[in-house]
Amino acid sequence: MNLVNLESVSHAYGPRPLLDGVSLGIAAGDRIGVVGRNGGGKTTLISLIAGVLEPDSGRVTHSRGLRIGFLSQGDDLDPALPVEEAVLAGRAEHEWAGDQEIRDILGNLLTDIDLRATVGDLSGGERRRAALARLLIDDHDLIILDEPTNHLDIEAINWLAGHLAARKSALLVVTHDRWFLDAVSTHTWEVVDGRVERYEGGYAAYVLAKAERARLAAAAEERRQNLLRKEIAWLRRGPPARTSKPKFRVEAAQALIADEPPPRDEVELMRFASARLGKTVFDLEDVTLHAGGPGTGPLVLDRCTWQFGPGDRVGLIGINGSGKSTVLRLLAGAVHPDSGRVVRGRTVRLAYLSQELAELDPQRRVLEVVEEVRRYVKVGKREWSASQLLDRLGFRGEAQWKVVGDLSGGERRRLQLLRLLMDDPNVLLLDEPTNDLDIETLNELEDLLDGWAGTLIVVSHDRYFLERVADVSVALLGDGRLSLLPGGVDEYLARRAAGTARTARAAARSDGDGAATVSDRVAASGPAAASGTPASGLSAREERELRKELARCERRLDKLAEREGRLHAEMAEAATDYERLAALDAELKQLTVEKEAVEAEWLSIAERLGE
Repeated sequence: MNLVNLESVSHAYGPRPLLDGVSLGIAAGDRIGVVGRNGGGKTTLISLIAGVLEPDSGRVTHSRGLRIGFLSQGDDLDPALPVEEAVLAGRAEHEWAGDQEIRDILGNLLTDIDLRATVGDLSGGERRRAALARLLIDDHDLIILDEPTNHLDIEAINWLAGHLAARKSALLVVTHDRWFLDAVSTHTWEVVDGRVERYEGGYAAYVLAKAERARLAAAAEERRQNLLRKEIAWLRRGPPARTSKPKFRVEAAQALIADEPPPRDEVELMRFASARLGKTVFDLEDVTLHAGGPGTGPLVLDRCTWQFGPGDRVGLIGINGSGKSTVLRLLAGAVHPDSGRVVRGRTVRLAYLSQELAELDPQRRVLEVVEEVRRYVKVGKREWSASQLLDRLGFRGEAQWKVVGDLSGGERRRLQLLRLLMDDPNVLLLDEPTNDLDIETLNELEDLLDGWAGTLIVVSHDRYFLERVADVSVALLGDGRLSLLPGGVDEYLARRAAGTARTARAAARSDGDGAATVSDRVAASGPAAASGTPASGLSAREERELRKELARCERRLDKLAEREGRLHAEMAEAATDYERLAALDAELKQLTVEKEAVEAEWLSIAERLGE
């Protein structure tokens, strides 16, 4: 059954048409990811579908009684309301605490937010998460999300992907997060030049299908040129000889990448990086560091010793507030450790992209502010002009002559990154470089970094970007250490899940005290707590048996955690043995399923005991 139909829909802002005669539909159960350049019409398209924007021409029709949940890039939360009332729409605590799905949503999106705080006191990111939680709590036939992963860390994005995949609602999502697109989408729409091109599958399938379309188009163009040449030759020579038609073999999409080299020549880049940097880049020696300055704020590093060497490409992972940006500021010299020392190599030429936008003269032109740094820069073996780099990162043609004061936040961030690259650094520290960048620009940035020789340390919630540009993953897990993750983001999520389960068990064993944060209240809540059923309803014998089962589950979880650690170590050793790695990965997935089942059993027993 079709939920929404668009018939010959057109819409323009000023003289520029964003959509031109678009006809398409969304059926029940469809899961659609929308991609395209920034400013290309993605948000306009979903706003028309949601009914919050009227088309200039054409018609948008909804099925009778259609329930749409729409997360725009703003929110309409009442700033005077408490968070609990704004998100839960007046539901009593015993009502939402007794609903496993609502507890799951709150526990993953609002875990650090005081429900008694007013909406007006929240930061922009917290308000965004609150609006998303409110939408997910309600039932909808169609969910439309505009950049839902903004302000979410990797762990929350992973949870959101699983939650959306399990819902029965149709889904339409605009996002630059390519991993998320692959996880939730079964169809991809590309908004380009006023059209909407449709593809089967998520982001990976879309890329392969688009490459195959381009190959077939190139083959068709070559054939047309051949026919034109033959026609001209016939006109010159007279009657042509009989010729057979050229044939083009349609190859499988995988054949498109069969002869492609790896994204980076790691040996060559390492050689360049060592020549530019020597042996030392950053050495952390017995460093203790707090986020708020010496002895204040959360502890980030506790007597930590670590080395970042020449040519290292490191992805730094952790939940929001774990101290990732603080570590980058430490390496940049913007903050100093409480104790210990940071040794920086003498040849280090550092460029640091922070989350704050650099102040630029608003009256200057884009090209001028880049050329004032340098007119030409060498990336890898190729020299680029300022204009060429601007073109690669989305400032094409007349956009290079825009006044800086007229740029959007995303454009200013791209400009800041370009100025850093033009300074020819040999060490790059990037803090959330993907913010406000569309997929096409991200592809260009990744390609540019592939040829850049130096040490790269990047913080990003964009899992695809992180895995694409970094060779090594390092995590802040809250224990004051930097932990190497041979298994990458998957290992990080598994270790976080294990740690969260242990925290939940500890919380369940402790007494509830009317905690204000969602994490505390969800941990203290459950069907038994919500209904007020006392633990004394059990006989002494039943309670003894349940406690034995509880202890058995805890022993089993400890053994599974040990086995998981051994598997990760074996996977690190078998990094180049792909068959062995595949077998170990399969074993790890089976272990994860088993662990989740044991944790569910533990929680069920704990609820029966009223703990």
